[in-house]
Amino acid sequence: MKTRLLLITLLCTTIAFSQSRAIYNISVQTTWNSPNHGTLPSNAHWSDLVGATHNNSIVFWAEGQMATDGIEDVAESGDDDAFEAEVMDAISQGYADQWFDEDFSPFAAISGASLTGVEVSEDFPLLTLASMIAPSPDWMIGVSNLDLRPGGNWVNNLTIDLFPYDAGTENGFGYSTSNPSTNPQGVITNIAGASGYPFNSTRIATITIELQQVLSVSEFEQVADVKLYPNPAKDNMQITIPNGFNLEQTVIYDVLGKVVFTTGNSGNTSLNLSQLNNGIYVAKFFFDDGATITKKIIKE
Repeated sequence: MKTRLLLITLLCTTIAFSQSRAIYNISVQTTWNSPNHGTLPSNAHWSDLVGATHNNSIVFWAEGQMATDGIEDVAESGDDDAFEAEVMDAISQGYADQWFDEDFSPFAAISGASLTGVEVSEDFPLLTLASMIAPSPDWMIGVSNLDLRPGGNWVNNLTIDLFPYDAGTENGFGYSTSNPSTNPQGVITNIAGASGYPFNSTRIATITIELQQVLSVSEFEQVADVKLYPNPAKDNMQITIPNGFNLEQTVIYDVLGKVVFTTGNSGNTSLNLSQLNNGIYVAKFFFDDGATITKKIIKE
């Protein structure tokens, strides 16, 4: 299992649980079959289930909208590098909160992928996911801007039927990947039952979203405010923790969410940044009561 839940906000300080947060299990189960979706290719499978939680300041993909370069790559080849870069850029701008990447198992038409223990903030309540129908010209499934907190209340349990979409970037009506680009580029279209395509109007997958727990505002509203100085720093950065709070661990991430180093802490201490290249990083501080604080740090 290779789920990566990057709970990182680069341009601001985040105190986990300082707003209402909910824990969800999210699973996608496919129902891709020959009677309803044409004669399936011998190597029918799905690319990784990828996506993000975000706010309404950004739309990663939507029906009737032109696909971004990242969504085009996901739909045409299952490559998610460009899409991940788009999500990371949104995180850096404060529009998104975390990146998801989970593979389907087994490698087959009927398969499933699960994201377990997904922590969703009320500041980023929208869910977007995508996966390639593979092989295909540019077909995919997913959800776009799904609000997990409509009207200010967390969704309890929800099951949604998923249907195939054409990303509007490559021509072709059969299960193949060698097709000319659509010129000019079209828009993302629901192709369930559409003329020329192998799909009837039957769903090709379902997504199930199950609420596990809601963490209220008051649970960690007294969490310590970590202070860092100097910031930017050249080699050493001091960490100050107010009395009464116990810092167990500090983890430093680069802007792509990769762990650069991890250190244990207690009380007031310091970070040695001498081994890092100049640039922006994220420090995530873990307390013994379960709270976390995330802060941007700059090495110069």
